[in-house]
Parts: sequence; structure tokens; C-alpha cells
Amino acid sequence: MSVVGFDFGNESCIVAVARQRGIDVVLNDESKRETPAIVCFGDKQRFIGTAGAASTMMNPKNSISQIKRLVGRQFSDPELQRDLKSLPFLVTEAPDGFPVIHARYLGETRTFTPTQVLGMVLSNLKGIAEKNLNAAVVDCCIGIPVYFTDLQRRAVLDAATIAGLHPLRLMHETTATALAYGIYKTDLPENDQLNVAFVDIGHASMQVCIAGFKKGQLKILAHSFDRSLGGRDFDEVLFQHFAAKFKEEYKIDVFQNARACLRLRAGCEKLKKMLSANPEAPLNIECLMDEKDVRGYIKRDEFEQISVPILERVKKPLEKALAEAGLTIENVHMVEVVGSGSRVPAVIKILTDFFKKEPRRTMNASECVARGCALECAILSPTFKVREFQVNENFPFSIALSWKGSGPDVHNGAQDSQLSTLVFPKGNPIPSVKALTFYRSGTFSVDVQYADVSELQTPPKISTYTIGPFQSTKSERAKVKVKARLNLHGIVSIESATLLEEEELDVPVSREQAGGNTKMESDDVPSDAAPPSSSEADVNMLDAKATADAPGAENGVPETRDKPVEMDTDTKVEAPKKKVKRTNIPVAELVYGALAPVDVQKAVEKEFEMALQDRVMEETKDKKNAVEAYVYDLRNKLSDKYQEFVTAPERDDFTAKLQEVEDWLYEEGEDETKGVYIAKLEELKKQGDPIEERYKEHMLRGTVIDQFIYCINSYREAAMSNDPKFDHIDISEKQKVLNECVEAEAWLREKKQHQDSLPKYANPVLLSADVRRKAEAVDRFCKPIMTKPRPAKPVAPETPPTAPPQSSEQQQPEAGDSNSNANASPNRNAAGAGDVPPPAATEPMETDKSETSSA
Repeated sequence: MSVVGFDFGNESCIVAVARQRGIDVVLNDESKRETPAIVCFGDKQRFIGTAGAASTMMNPKNSISQIKRLVGRQFSDPELQRDLKSLPFLVTEAPDGFPVIHARYLGETRTFTPTQVLGMVLSNLKGIAEKNLNAAVVDCCIGIPVYFTDLQRRAVLDAATIAGLHPLRLMHETTATALAYGIYKTDLPENDQLNVAFVDIGHASMQVCIAGFKKGQLKILAHSFDRSLGGRDFDEVLFQHFAAKFKEEYKIDVFQNARACLRLRAGCEKLKKMLSANPEAPLNIECLMDEKDVRGYIKRDEFEQISVPILERVKKPLEKALAEAGLTIENVHMVEVVGSGSRVPAVIKILTDFFKKEPRRTMNASECVARGCALECAILSPTFKVREFQVNENFPFSIALSWKGSGPDVHNGAQDSQLSTLVFPKGNPIPSVKALTFYRSGTFSVDVQYADVSELQTPPKISTYTIGPFQSTKSERAKVKVKARLNLHGIVSIESATLLEEEELDVPVSREQAGGNTKMESDDVPSDAAPPSSSEADVNMLDAKATADAPGAENGVPETRDKPVEMDTDTKVEAPKKKVKRTNIPVAELVYGALAPVDVQKAVEKEFEMALQDRVMEETKDKKNAVEAYVYDLRNKLSDKYQEFVTAPERDDFTAKLQEVEDWLYEEGEDETKGVYIAKLEELKKQGDPIEERYKEHMLRGTVIDQFIYCINSYREAAMSNDPKFDHIDISEKQKVLNECVEAEAWLREKKQHQDSLPKYANPVLLSADVRRKAEAVDRFCKPIMTKPRPAKPVAPETPPTAPPQSSEQQQPEAGDSNSNANASPNRNAAGAGDVPPPAATEPMETDKSETSSA
């Protein structure tokens, strides 16, 4: 499975992958580590990432950027309205109250949701990962800001589905940073907690996280954020400063021209980076607007002075995080600064003054989130074995459940009053499950909502769950247990609802009757359950305190009841037993503002169509470029390399043809289909390939002929040689080899003479392929003859056994037990006769020798 981490930023994105040697940040098509988060819509196709950034200046109104600020937000959101003022593309309100983006694509104006556009960006990042891994990418981990609401988190999941991705987890960016920081630390304390503050100032937002580290684990102590404080705010201050200055000095208003705005913003961003390293910096832009060149200049002190309103906001998230963590400044042992906007010296000075210590930069400011996400993906994946490291994440918001009261649940006759209970308080661990018990006689609904929306600027209600229908066998109200889940992504949902009904068994059960063990279903709530007005708490509670702010609600982690619990009925007192019958109740979900599954599927199909269109256009461009490259290449070679291999009339004719195709490419052939370019290239190659073939044959022929001659000479020398190693080969066989060599030489001489008589521009009669085939034929004929093995000499006592050593050697088979075997196996004797081993070479030979001497 794929192990990939994606950090999609407001301005740029980074992809990290897990490999056997660790985590690598992969490069895009331009060999850059950061890919712009831009989708540019053209008349023929889309340009995403680096290609989109290149097209932005030429097509600003159809270049969609800063998608992270738009996704999952309502159009009326004040922050969104502020952002829209600086965006060059058109965004309007849809009937559902959410923004839609207008762009001209394939010659007509179309609308796209921010989720769709985010899906396009993720699809591009997926492609980058697949190219580097050379494998399909599906499973991944995506970094999101801690302040993302439930709706924004769902939108990211929908965008991932559109891109064909399956996120194992949506991970808070600061938590990913903390993981990337802590997992490599080998000196973490075992008992005392090391507290580290991570300050992440990105392009558009600031996030602060305080994490406590111990050996093999990290615990998030507090989160805080400012959703609209980032590097782009400093760019905006410079932009407004120079826009006013140029209006006064040069009488040009950049706000009237989208392209001028983009160019000035890009210049201000570069200026900000220069000021981070230098006390002063110039701004020069040629032909900004109305054919006027502009010049500007600013000192760092002046820049900090005009940025005071932004810098004053930096302290607030720091104070809030410290207060929520319950720590003093002395208890924060280290401060790590990350994020692209953290390089402004004035920000570092504020952090130093606040924490009374110098912030550290031990991590890559831009890549740490992607690396942390890839690490988390590796931890969740079975593909990699990762060092044991536990991540204890907490939830940044408070989530409550509310419902309408009924009859006995409320007092003073207010039967339709709205009741609520805090289910997941701020700081609740992720993931988590809580159970609530309701007493109802029929279908009812439960709302999931934020307990406090002061920081969120979003409607409090997240979703509504309709639980039912169900029917109780008894007349009174039934007991319904509802499970609420806060999953790994930080999304809250009602997971299931179960109807619990107790039935008394009339037959008394004793130990003797039961045989020691009886399988019974047990509920974690006692049979004499508390009345509806009191609160209950499930077993194995995750929280130290079981909070039940409203009647009939219980919070905690329920026991798993997938199987009947086996209980030992060790009792002598015969008492009636209670059996709990469990029935699953249907739960219908309605999430306010989320895409319906049908709409997500439509978006997936639409993305597939657009990706197909992009691919066709890329292939068409490749074919067009191939035609253009062929024209230039052949025209140059005809007057250089190929000059001798083509007749003058043929060269003039072909050159005119090439010129004609070049003119066609830049006129009516500018915008043709892939098939037309393929046909045009094939037409040119029909005329050009024979010329190329003649040139190649001429260049290859000499080498191939030399190799063939060497082959012939080698076999001839071997056949005529007096070397003893060829003595066993019959003279008639050697003669056959010599005849083959003579015949091959004659064939080559005849062909070569014919070829040498032809001019270079004529089609060759001696092809290198023919020479190779002839060489292979000679080799096939001669090699078996000249490499024939020497026959083995037969074992026969040709001389009388006069010498003692010879007699012992002859008696040797008789002394042993292998005489019959030797006679029965002539091959074995023949093999041994050629090279007799010394007496001590093998163990049997030693035995034979000793027996002979003793005899």
C-alpha cells in the first residue's frame, strides 16, 4: 500500500513519501519540492500546480488560488468576504449559501465548488507521488489546520474522494509537526515531561500548539490559532503601501487591472523576503500598467511600522495556548518556529520576548507538516515497521448533543423544551466514543452542534440524526442506547442506536442446572436501572468525570457487545434471570452544507472527464512538438550529415516539403487533433526514413564487416593450426570449416564490391543486418566442429605388469569391492582413465592402498 503524506497549503503544497530509508519529500515536474496550489482553466485544458502558476499572469481571472480559504465555508462568512476582495477570479453565492467559483473552461463559463477545485489540486499531488513511487497511490494522510470545522473536514474528505485518494487520517498540521519533531528524538525523558511550543505561521494563518514529550509518546496539551494572520498579510500591507504610492507618483491605479495587481503582489512578496535578510530593499517592476515602469524603496523599520496592527495580534494565540495548557513560561522548555511566514524578523522578536528564550529552527519550516503526515501514514499502515511512538491528540472544540424533551423528562409541563449535554468537551482525546441512553416511545432526532461558536464564525448546528422507527414490545417508553463517535479525522457522528429490552425468565436457574456456565447477554447498566430523570454512566469511561448535563444521558466508552458475554452463574439462590434483548435501530444522517453522496459521485465523474481531456491535450501537444522537432532536425541534417546521402533534386524537394509543414504548424495547423499530427509526421517520415537509413547503414557497415572478417579469420586459423588441442578433430571436418570460411569470404567480397561501386545516395545492397546474419550462420556451422570435445581414452592393460607400482595399480580394483562395478560401468572407467588422481585424493583409494600392502 502507498504511504504518503500531503500538506496542502494556502499557497503551495508538499508531498512526502515513506521509503525504506526514511521519509523523502518528492520533487514535481520542475524538480521543485513545493508545488503551487493553483488551478488555471484554459480554452482546451486545465493547468494545475507548476503549470498553473506559469499561466496565472496570462490568465488571472481563470486562475483559482487560495482554495484552502474557501473550502467548507459559507459565502456570508466575514473572513471569506475579506479574502474575496483580493482574489482576481469571480466567486458568487450558490442557492445553498456556499460559494461557487466561475471560470471560463473549454470556451464557456462554468461553475465549480471549492471542494471540486481542491480535488483537482489533490489529484495533481497524487500524480506527483505516483511518478516518484512508480506505483498507484491511494492510502495517505492529509494535514489540515486545527481550526477546520466539521464541515471543512468533511469537504477535505470529499475532495480526496474526487481525487481518488483514501485518507487514513486528517491530521492537525501542528500535531504532524510535533510528531516529525519527537519521533527522531532519542533523549526524551522517561518520567519528566518535555514541553515544546510549536508556532506555525503559514501563508494565511497562525497556529500554536504546546506538546508534552516523554519517551515513545507525545501529548498535545493545548491548541490555539488566528485564522487570518499569516505571511500574506505582510504582503498585503506592502501591496497597499506601494499601490497608494504609485497612484500618487505615477498616476496609475493597479486596482483597475487584475494582471497589474498580481504582478505587484508578487513583487511585494519578493520584497518581504529580501527585508527578512536585509535592512532595506528596492522594488522595480517594468511595464506594470499603462506602459509605465515603477520603482519603489522601503526600509525594514518602515515595513515593521506599517505592519504594527498585524504584529500586535501575534501575542494573543501565544497567551491563549499557554493558559489552556496550564503552564507558565518557565515550564515551556523549547520553542520551535515553522511555517513560511515565520521568517519575518519582527515576529521572531515578539516570540523571543514572550517566551524569554530564543526560538529554534531545527526543522525544515516548509516540509515538517508533510513529513509528519507521512510518518503518521506509516504508523497506521502495515507496510512499514515504525518506532513505537504514541500520539495523543486532542479536539480543539466542544461538541454537544441536543434533543427535544418528552413527557416525564421535563418539569413544569414544558414538554417540547430543548435539552442538551456536552459530549466531547474541548481537549477531548481523538478518537473517542461516548454512549447516551434515551427513554423514548418512538422515532426521535438528535442534533450535533458546537457548544461555543465564538471562535468559529459558523452556524452552531453541525448535523441532525433521526433515530427510528422502532417499536417496543412493552407499552412504556423503551430504553435506547446511542453511540456518538469522534473519529480520527475529528468528525463527530452518531454511529449507532440500539433498543434495549429486558425480559424476565420464569424458569429459575441454578448452578446445577446450568452446568457451571450459561451464555447470557449482559448489559453494562444494572437491571434495576436508574429512572429517566437521573443520569447514568457507562463502564470504562474515557473521561475522569462522567458528565451528564441533562436527564437521561450517559457519557463514556461502552463495552463491546458484538458477542454474548459468557457469565459464570455461580449462585445457590434460585432467582429469576433477566435477559436483555438488543435490536439495532436505523439512524438517518443529515449534515448541513455537506455534499450528498450522489453529488460526490457526480464530481468524481466530472473530474475523470476533465483529467481525460487534459491527457488528450497533453498527448496532442506532444505529437505537435514531435512534428516540429522532426522538421527542424531533418532540415539541419540535410545540409550537414545527410548531404552525401541524398540527391540534390531530392534534397530540394524534401526541404521545400519541410518548410511547407513548418508554415502549416504556425497557421492552420496550430490547433489540430492528435490524429492529424500523427498523420503529418508519418507522411514526412516516408520521405525522410530512407535517407536516415542510408546514413545509418554507412556508419554501421564498417564495424559489422570488421567483426565478420575477424570471425572468418578466427575459424580459419583454428582449422589450419597445429595446436595439439585440435588434433582430435578429423581433417575432413577441418576442411569443411575452411570451405565455409572461403565461401563466406567470397560472399562478402562480392557484396562489398557491389556496394562500393554505388554512390552514397543509392539504396545499399549490403546491409549490416545481412552481414550479421551471415556471421551468425558461419558461427553456427563452425563452432560445433572446432569446439568438439576430446574423446576419452579407454582403460586397457597394453603393457605387461612388470613394474611393482603398475601391478599395485592393476590389483587395486581387486583389493576393493568395486571390480564388478568397474566392469559394469565402462563410462566410469573411461572417465577415470584420463586423469588418475594421486593415492591420497579420495578416501576409498587410501583404503585400497593399505589392503594391498598388507596382503
